[in-house]
Amino acid sequence: MTKKIAFQGELGAYSHEACANTYPDHEPLPCHTFEDVIDAVNSGVAELAMLPVENSTYGRVADIHRLLPSSGLHIVDEAFTRVRISLMALPGVQLSDVEKVRAHLVLLPQAASFLQKNKIVGESAADSAGAAAELVESGDRSSGVLASEIAAEIYGLDVLASNVEDHGHNTTRFLVMSPNANLEKRGEHGMMTSFVFRVRNIPAALYKAMGGFATNGVNMTKLESYMVGGHFTATQFYADIEGHPEDENVVRALDELEYFTSEVTILGTYPMAAERNS
Repeated sequence: MTKKIAFQGELGAYSHEACANTYPDHEPLPCHTFEDVIDAVNSGVAELAMLPVENSTYGRVADIHRLLPSSGLHIVDEAFTRVRISLMALPGVQLSDVEKVRAHLVLLPQAASFLQKNKIVGESAADSAGAAAELVESGDRSSGVLASEIAAEIYGLDVLASNVEDHGHNTTRFLVMSPNANLEKRGEHGMMTSFVFRVRNIPAALYKAMGGFATNGVNMTKLESYMVGGHFTATQFYADIEGHPEDENVVRALDELEYFTSEVTILGTYPMAAERNS
């Protein structure tokens, strides 16, 4: 049976690129929504899910942190993908022929200088890879698309310009999720553990809950809060720490955390990506 990895978006999306780079032995399975990605794995249609969680320019990906605790899946890996933007058009079209480009709303501002220099008008699309497919169907030779080069390969478009983004640091972090946890796996660059928790209704509960990580030398790389169920008073926290739940210092820190919380759920323990140390 062919192994599959599910992602949100069309073939040629940056999530597809993350799948191809990280799990080249898996067949990519495009899904319409993040919920569909999770359902594909829970139903056995796909073995793994590739979900974007944060971007170095735009921050947290909406809805993901809400979906993770109830997904029934475990985080087993992480991947970082540089968002390299290419301008593509129908075969034979020259850059000087392009009057407008379509792309996902978040891509257009990242290529603002390039578009202004070449007097090209940007137009938002629901999905950049989908815009590439629509361009082929339309046959419009005065239009182009901003997307990843993998989209050009899939839809038979010519890349007229590569790396047109204004800044070279834009990177998206993805989490790879599976129905099965693998606590025995150890990464050569270290381990990460992700969890969610709710603090007890006592003064300075969050401050006290975090104290255990500091005193035990556990590095917390991310701490974010978000509302639960639309209530301002119901706050849940998402955290990433360096280490494994079986490490002595992590055990002590999590024990102290539980004392000041009403709920702690570990979402996954997985190898630290090499990009974290670069």
